[in-house]
Amino acid sequence: MRDAITSVFRRSTEVSEDFYALKDISFNVEQGECIGIIGKNGAGKSTLLKILSRITPPTTGNIISRGRMASLLEVGTGFHPELTGRENVFLNGSILGMSSKEISSKFDEIIDFSGTEKFLDTPLKFYSSGMQLRLAFSVAAFLEPEIMVIDEVLAVGDAEFQKKCMGKMEDVNKNGRTILFVSHDLNAVQNLCKKAILLKDGQISMTGESDDVINHYLHSGSHVSNSWTQKADIKHPYFKKIDVKIGGKQPHLKLTINASVKCFPEMATSFISYDIFSKMGTPIGQAIPKLEPFIKPSGETIDLVSEIDINGFIPGDYYLDAWLGPHFSETYDWQKECIEFSIIESPQKNRTYQHYPAHGFIVPESRLI
Repeated sequence: MRDAITSVFRRSTEVSEDFYALKDISFNVEQGECIGIIGKNGAGKSTLLKILSRITPPTTGNIISRGRMASLLEVGTGFHPELTGRENVFLNGSILGMSSKEISSKFDEIIDFSGTEKFLDTPLKFYSSGMQLRLAFSVAAFLEPEIMVIDEVLAVGDAEFQKKCMGKMEDVNKNGRTILFVSHDLNAVQNLCKKAILLKDGQISMTGESDDVINHYLHSGSHVSNSWTQKADIKHPYFKKIDVKIGGKQPHLKLTINASVKCFPEMATSFISYDIFSKMGTPIGQAIPKLEPFIKPSGETIDLVSEIDINGFIPGDYYLDAWLGPHFSETYDWQKECIEFSIIESPQKNRTYQHYPAHGFIVPESRLI
């Protein structure tokens, strides 16, 4: 309402144009299918799930769904922060169309799976994001919807809970219920889903068996490059530019990162970190060039050069995330998959490697003694 009122008095010379996050999307999902939806950031994956969940209405077209649908799109979706965990279980179940009797019959299983029994009568606003996720997933999984719609939110949970979630989704699917699963973790999509949909620029680029779709996605050209620039106007500390280059030779390979950071006078002293992933989305490692915060408040742009040892990395393509903040519970900027770099030299002479071998991505130096 505030924006609508102020827009009447605001003069603007900006020329606006329509932008469609999705264009001409059409597909069928049969009962009991588990479909993975993949694509780079901005492809339209999350928008698609919001439309399917009836959170966002489509501009044109329609969605026909049969059966009760449970959506897990963002941490806290469908929950009320002032209500306790116990109350939110019943609230969320009611939203899904369950009776109080049905919810009560599943209540103990939900709480046991979520591991939040000690905080049942605590308002949700005091839960961590991980605790909220545990409770939200447990409600969605145990109240037995015919259709489960799950976005990238599982990445918030710890590794143990992610494993539990994947196992539960496999059980849910084996029981004949339908799953739509969006994830950048291509290993998870490959293991869970028999079929996949690849989105590109808001359109369906490919559908088919998950192995075929993932292979096409991985080998359809670079999604990003070894140089990245921020084009948006941002009102908080952020990365302006990031460049990487690989130097040295195996077994002494190094990744040099040149990053420009725009500082603000009111910011807290901060530090940076870099995460390296395989092209399948498997985390390889996190590099923190300086452990304590060192980027001080100012109105300047500073240039930071970091060097990461990548000894033993097998040939292949890798992604780099760049993170900036005062501590890991508060983020100023987080650029995901902003950089892609390739390693072409084998870490061991006279040996070749499959692109994504079952034995990992690093060959440690080893010797007989």
